[in-house]
Amino acid sequence: MPTPIYLATYQGPVLPEATTLGNAAQLEWWKSLDGLTWRGYAIGNQPLGVVSEEITLWSSLQGESHHLVGGFHYVVETDVPDDSVDDFNAWYDTEHLPGLARVPGTVSAKRYLRTSGSPRYIACYELVSPEVMVSEAWLAIRNTSWSDRVRPLFVNTTRVLYVRPDHAAP
Repeated sequence: MPTPIYLATYQGPVLPEATTLGNAAQLEWWKSLDGLTWRGYAIGNQPLGVVSEEITLWSSLQGESHHLVGGFHYVVETDVPDDSVDDFNAWYDTEHLPGLARVPGTVSAKRYLRTSGSPRYIACYELVSPEVMVSEAWLAIRNTSWSDRVRPLFVNTTRVLYVRPDHAAP
């Protein structure tokens, strides 16, 4: 059985001191640029002191800049209609995620699936800077004919840029 992964979230300017991992192997926190939302990924046990939910790792790709530490974490969460799931997943798995992983400045690209709840699909990109998302290479991958066909199917979508708490925000 694979090691469980938990998505932990917290609303507030500072994480509560009571946040603990129990026996979790790892917990990495990211803070939204507005400083009011925290997002963490726990591998192992469910974190205590914050809201958390189990997620499944769908895909994990090493980015073009995998040798660097990314200070930024871009997250896209969405649902798609049931009759579009196959095309959506094929697009993400064969074109979109691998293409964005190859962009200079991308450290990693991952997809998760919420075990329950919504939005069901989560894509995460660890980046060396926010400028990666406006680079010519990034925009070329975002603006393909397949992207133009799939993206309008997104519903219940959020896009948020997070920063490492110890990293200076732009």
